[in-house]
Amino acid sequence: MRVHGAAVTTSQIALAAGLAEGTLFRVFPDKDSLIKAAVEHACDPAPFEVQLAALDRSRPMRELLIAAVEILTRRVEQIWQLITVLGLPLPPKPAPPPERGIAEMLTSLFEPFRAELRCEPAHAARLLRTITFAGTHPRMVENMPLTAAEIVSVLLDGIRKHDEEDEC
Repeated sequence: MRVHGAAVTTSQIALAAGLAEGTLFRVFPDKDSLIKAAVEHACDPAPFEVQLAALDRSRPMRELLIAAVEILTRRVEQIWQLITVLGLPLPPKPAPPPERGIAEMLTSLFEPFRAELRCEPAHAARLLRTITFAGTHPRMVENMPLTAAEIVSVLLDGIRKHDEEDEC
């Protein structure tokens, strides 16, 4: 679907999945149902949550956050690529959030560094997600997405403690 968009055939889908075409129709009543399920699967945050949970939390803050942004960037790229090739207006509504969602996992990355931040870890996590989305979204970056290191640099230089004690 990422290559052919909505014009993809069920035969091409079956071939890519390593299945017989008839197997697809045992699970899905039609091609539209199959495409809808594939988009919902692509938008599922669970695989990215697993990747975030597996990050080595003993790493320095900058390295840890760069690795997290790389994971978030892959998620943005994959979802928007599908939305674009399929001509969808917006991503589908996500399923109810799992016990620990991406926002909570990102917040937990900031917790050990709380003393170095001028804002709460939850706010820092929200800023990280916002900057990552804005800095990598294909429709916003004019083919010049920010790298994970650039995103983290912008964020950290804005939230690390300075001489003044103002909050963000």
